[in-house]
Amino acid sequence: SVLRGLDGGVKVLSEINMGVAALLLAFVLLAGPTVTILSDFVVGLETYAADILALSNPVGRTDTDYSQGWTAFYWAWWISWSPFVGMFIARVSRGRTVREFVICVLIIPSLVCVLWMAVFGGVAIDQVLSDPATSAVKAEVIDSYRPELSLFAMLEGLPLASITSVIGIVLVIVFFVTSSDSGSLVIDTITAGGKVDSPVPQRVFWCTFEGAVAIVLLIGGGLSALQAMVISTGLPFTIILLLMCWAILRGLMTEAR
Repeated sequence: SVLRGLDGGVKVLSEINMGVAALLLAFVLLAGPTVTILSDFVVGLETYAADILALSNPVGRTDTDYSQGWTAFYWAWWISWSPFVGMFIARVSRGRTVREFVICVLIIPSLVCVLWMAVFGGVAIDQVLSDPATSAVKAEVIDSYRPELSLFAMLEGLPLASITSVIGIVLVIVFFVTSSDSGSLVIDTITAGGKVDSPVPQRVFWCTFEGAVAIVLLIGGGLSALQAMVISTGLPFTIILLLMCWAILRGLMTEAR
């Protein structure tokens, strides 16, 4: 997909992936406790909005595990992704207005993420609470502590589990491929001096190099080593992001005049 470029490769894969993901989301929503899920979705949004300040800072809290394991960790995680994701979004958003950018990049994806978590998480929680004795989520994820099986354990409790599990595997693979391809295209553009039509061997090199680095980290230290490398880049990029926030405010103020 990297060799085919943005429109011919990454865009096609992304559209197919989002379509399949939407179908799987609709299936789980309809096959599970639909009313409960939608109710939890609304309540979850209200609770998140009410508690966001308390959960996003450690002031007045006695439990440091949450702020370190969730707030600080995922801040660093998202910040480390921001350079290549930001450049990729900027490239595909060329010609859009600020309003369109905010709606399509910030608001809609956030709501989709919340809905996704509410549907899949809500079904899994309902399976554990309604029938813990036969719940695959309780046996395989909670009791055995294998969180990587959460999706497939939840799908076991729904109809057509064998089909939806295969669809889930395909989605995981394609989501990874599109994310990796986006990063490869950005790195390739940077090293090509801003050109979007760099030579094919250069594109192949960066894809191969990224995969090799990930493999070495996984073999050497497992998933924890890969995660540590990712979040270690969060601090230096935080400084850059703060400068960019100041720059974009100045730019918007200048544009308003």
